[in-house]
Amino acid sequence: MEDTGGFEQLLRTWDGELVAVRHDGHTATWMFVGVHSTALGPGFGGTRMKPYPRPAEALWDVLRLSEAMTLKNSLAGIPFGGGKAVLAVPELPSGPARRELLLRYADLVASLRGTYVTAADMNTGAADMDVIGERTEHVLGRSPERGGSGEPSPATARGVFHAIRAAVRHAFGSDDLAGRSVLVQGVGAVGGRLADLLAEAGAKVLVSDLDPDRARRAAERVEGVEVPTDDAIGADCDVFAPCAAGGVLSAETIPRLRCRVVAGAANNQLLEPADAERLRDAGILYAPDFVVNAGGVLSLAGLEVLGWTPEHLEERLRGIGDTLLRVFALAEEEGITTDAAARRLAEERIAAARAGQGAAAPDGRSKPRALGPRGAS
Repeated sequence: MEDTGGFEQLLRTWDGELVAVRHDGHTATWMFVGVHSTALGPGFGGTRMKPYPRPAEALWDVLRLSEAMTLKNSLAGIPFGGGKAVLAVPELPSGPARRELLLRYADLVASLRGTYVTAADMNTGAADMDVIGERTEHVLGRSPERGGSGEPSPATARGVFHAIRAAVRHAFGSDDLAGRSVLVQGVGAVGGRLADLLAEAGAKVLVSDLDPDRARRAAERVEGVEVPTDDAIGADCDVFAPCAAGGVLSAETIPRLRCRVVAGAANNQLLEPADAERLRDAGILYAPDFVVNAGGVLSLAGLEVLGWTPEHLEERLRGIGDTLLRVFALAEEEGITTDAAARRLAEERIAAARAGQGAAAPDGRSKPRALGPRGAS
């Protein structure tokens, strides 16, 4: 991981709007909430819970992830800006200690008065959102029994599937996945479901996961091939689908790739901006992660805030592929990377909102600026 510096250095170079920091002495947990942009609506993004070597590394995660959420929510065409939260815990809590931590964190979210709307992320789920929902209304993804739409990972996986089909179409001339080889790196909640969808479409599925038992089960389920984690980057495949940790694409790993397409669910796959150029120079089509993995935010915002039917949600998930094709076309027309093209499309919608022209979605349809969930503003 790159040297993040200290709090002062990180905040001085960040172009976001708000960072809320609280240290919870009861559990020695640092709580960070970053709101990168509210141009399109309240900052919206999940709450990540994990141990970090230093608090500054947790802050660095919040800043970069909240910026990615601004881009993701803009390209998804939903009336939300970008936000993210991190609970930097000494170790993952359970039982009453977890509940108490989440309630105190909920108080922090509530104190922001709707500027930030949270949901689940790494090491948090619908049950945790239920607890947070006891103290604040500014939360999506609660269990259906508590009025929410539940876990968004199935929708995320379906969105990634449509993105892979679009990328394969652009790279090979057809979106038919029959016989195409796809390596899914990380077969957890999203990657596991993605592997199933790919197998159903006739793809040859390769799987890799830090948990060998999980990798073995997934490989058996999809009649695929298990690849050791150390060999995943260099495996010969048509599509490499990172669905685990971010920063997997770097100056070190890109020369080892043996694929034509990179399209996966992991956040912040590029270790640094220059990696987009490295992928292009290597002849690899990169599908920007903040386009590909938008299925979760579409599901949460659409079903819980915007009143979508399940059928409309599925239409919007398929639309992720259409957005990607626009990104690829713009990149070719302008001679820029796909990452730069996706950012340009996202920033155009944000700029239009700031200019008072309304927030047009990437497909050109007008989208009203909406209030946050259940009255958040």
